[in-house]
Amino acid sequence: MKYALGLVMVLALLTSACSRTEPTTAVVVEKGGDYATLLDQVLEQRLEENRKERDKAIAALTDKGAVEARQKHIREEFTKLIGGLPEGRTPLNAKVTGVLDRESYTIEKVVYESMPGFKVTANLYIPKNGKGPFPAVLGTAGHSPVGKAADTYQSFWSTVASRGVVVLAFDPVGQGERLEYLDPTTGKPTIPSGTSQHSVPGMQMLLTGQNIARYFIWDGIRGVDYLLTRKEVDPKRIMTAGNSGGGTQSSYIGVAEPRLAGVLASCYPTNWRHLWGDPGPQDAEQVFAGWIVGGFDFSDFAIAAAPRKYLMSSAERDYFEIDGARQTYQESKKIFGVLGAEDAIQHITADEKHGWSKPLREQAYAWFAKAFNAPTVAGEEKDLKLEKPKVLEVTPTGQLLTSLGTRTVREMTRERAKSLAAKRQAAQKAAPLNADAIRKALQMRTVEGVPAAKSLSSKEIDGIKLESIELETEAGIRIPAVLYLPSTAAGKEAVVMASSAGKNSDVLELSALAFAKEGKVVLAVDPRAMGEAAHPERKGGYSALYQVSARGWLMNESLAGMQTNDILAAMRYMRSRPEASGAALQLVGSGTAGPLVLFAAAIDGNVQTVSTENAIRSYEDLINADLHKGMENLIVPGLLAVLDLPEVVAVIGQNKVTMNNPFDFATLLTAE
Repeated sequence: MKYALGLVMVLALLTSACSRTEPTTAVVVEKGGDYATLLDQVLEQRLEENRKERDKAIAALTDKGAVEARQKHIREEFTKLIGGLPEGRTPLNAKVTGVLDRESYTIEKVVYESMPGFKVTANLYIPKNGKGPFPAVLGTAGHSPVGKAADTYQSFWSTVASRGVVVLAFDPVGQGERLEYLDPTTGKPTIPSGTSQHSVPGMQMLLTGQNIARYFIWDGIRGVDYLLTRKEVDPKRIMTAGNSGGGTQSSYIGVAEPRLAGVLASCYPTNWRHLWGDPGPQDAEQVFAGWIVGGFDFSDFAIAAAPRKYLMSSAERDYFEIDGARQTYQESKKIFGVLGAEDAIQHITADEKHGWSKPLREQAYAWFAKAFNAPTVAGEEKDLKLEKPKVLEVTPTGQLLTSLGTRTVREMTRERAKSLAAKRQAAQKAAPLNADAIRKALQMRTVEGVPAAKSLSSKEIDGIKLESIELETEAGIRIPAVLYLPSTAAGKEAVVMASSAGKNSDVLELSALAFAKEGKVVLAVDPRAMGEAAHPERKGGYSALYQVSARGWLMNESLAGMQTNDILAAMRYMRSRPEASGAALQLVGSGTAGPLVLFAAAIDGNVQTVSTENAIRSYEDLINADLHKGMENLIVPGLLAVLDLPEVVAVIGQNKVTMNNPFDFATLLTAE
C-alpha cells in the first residue's frame, strides 16, 4: 500500500505516543567528522591531479606560437564559462546627473546602460591640472557596501585624478547604488550587499549556464566605451584597476577587453592550490563552472593579457595567500618573458592585511607613472578630503531601484530560464529525456557495484533492530546509514530514505520506524555533505555547504550528482540484503534530498514509488524565487538547458510520485 510521507509521519507520532519502550530522541551527532574529511580529501586529490597536468601544459609554453595559442584558448574558454557576453553594443544612454567641483579635479555623476535598461552608476574624475588627453583608469570596486565610494577606493581615485589621470569608478551589481534586494517600504537591503547580493542571484544564474561575472565584465567593457567618448581621455592609455573584488573584476576585464593598455589587480591574485582549502572558494562571480577541470588558474588572467602592462599587488598577511600570489607571479612572468615582455609584469607587496593599503597604493602610483608615461602620478599620497558616500551618489535616492529604475540580474535570469525551457521541451520531443541524459546533466561519475558495508553498532526499539553502518559508495568516500530490520520482515517492500535534516533527525527516525512496523526493511542514509556527513558550520563568511558545492562546480562535478550517486549506491546495497532481496523499492526524500531521490529513481528505472516532503517542485520555482537559502547542493551549472524536475517525474511515471508539502520560498522572505 502506498503512503504519503506526511501521513506516515503522523502515524509514527501516534504510534510512538502509545507504545514506545525506548526514547526515540535522535542522538546529537557532530557534523564535520571523518565523512566530511573524506570528501575534502577526495576533492583535493582530484584538484592536485588536475594541477599536475596543468603544470605540464604551462611548462610546455616555450615559444611565442604556443603562448599565443594558449591566450586564444583562455579567452575562448573564459567567455564560454561565463555563459558568453552580450551580443553587440547597445546605446549607452549616458547621463550626467550632477558635478562636484574640487580643487584639482571635478567629479561628474554618471549613469549609463551597459545593456538596454540595465543601468550602471559611476563617478568620473577629471583632472583640472595638466593638458589632456589624459591616461585613464577604469576603477573597479571591491566588496564595499558603498561600492565606488569606499574610502580606500576614493583615496586611489582622488590621488591619481589630482595628478593628471581620468578615473571612471563604477558600482558593481549588488553594491553602492545598485542593490537588487531592497525592502520596498524601507528602502533597506533585505540581504547584505556584496557577497550575498552576488551569490544569491549568481547561483540562480549558474542553473542557466551563465556566471554573474558576465555582468561585471560587460559593465566594465561598456565603461571603456564611455571613456572613449570623452575628449579628455587618451584611448591608448586606458587601464583597469581594483582591489579585492575589484581586483577580481580587473583581472577578468583584462582578459575580455583588448583595448586596455594595462591591468592592476590588488589583493586577489593567488592560486587554487592555496585558495582551495582555506579560505576556500569565494562568491559566485569568482567561481567558474569547469574552470579548474579545464586546466586554468589565476595566472591565466595575466597570461591572456600579455604583453600589456600588468601589476599584481599583494598584502603579505592577506587571506589570499601571499605564497600563492608569488607562484602565480613567477609563472606569469615566465610567459611574459617568452613574449619578450618580462618587464611588463610586476609584483608589489606590503606587510599589511587584506586591503588596498596606503603602501600598496603608493607603489602602484610609481608603477603607473613609469608604465604609462605619466611621471606626475608618482609620489607619496597626500591627505585629500574624501567625500561622504552620499555626496557621490548619482541617483536621487541613493539607489537605482527606487529612483531612476533599472533591470535586475534576477529579471534577466528568469527570461533566460524561460527561453531555455522552450528550447528544452522542443528538444525532448525529438529525443526524450532518459537516464543517460540525466546522469550527464548532473555531471555524475560512473559508479557501479554493491558498496562495501561496515557495521558499527546496533540497538533495538519496539522490536525493530537498528543497525548503524557505513557504506563505501565510491573509492575514498564513506557515508553513514541506519538499517531498520523488522523482526517479521515480509521481504516484499523496502524503503531508502534521505533527508537534508539527517538520518538521525527525529522526524526521519519516526517515519523510518513507522515503515519498519509495517514489515518493511528501511535504509536511512546521509549522502555526502548531508546530515552526519555534513561539514561543520563556518563562523561568518561563506557557508560550508556553499564552499563544498563550489569546489564541485569548479571541477564539473555537482554535489547533487555526487549525492545522487550515493543514493543509487544505497539502493544497490538494499537490494543485496537478503531481507530485501526481490522487494519492491520505495524512495523517500525530505528537504534538499527530495530532488535527489527523484534523480535516483529516474536513473534507476525500477522503483515502486517516490515520495518527497518539503522539497522544491521545480528548478523553475527556485529561479523565480526572490530569495533562496540552504539549497547550494542542488545547484548544477547549466542544468536547465537539459531538464527540470517535472520532466524527471515524467521519466519516473507521474503515478509513482507523491510530492508532499512542497517547499514555499515565500517563507524565507517572512523569516528574514
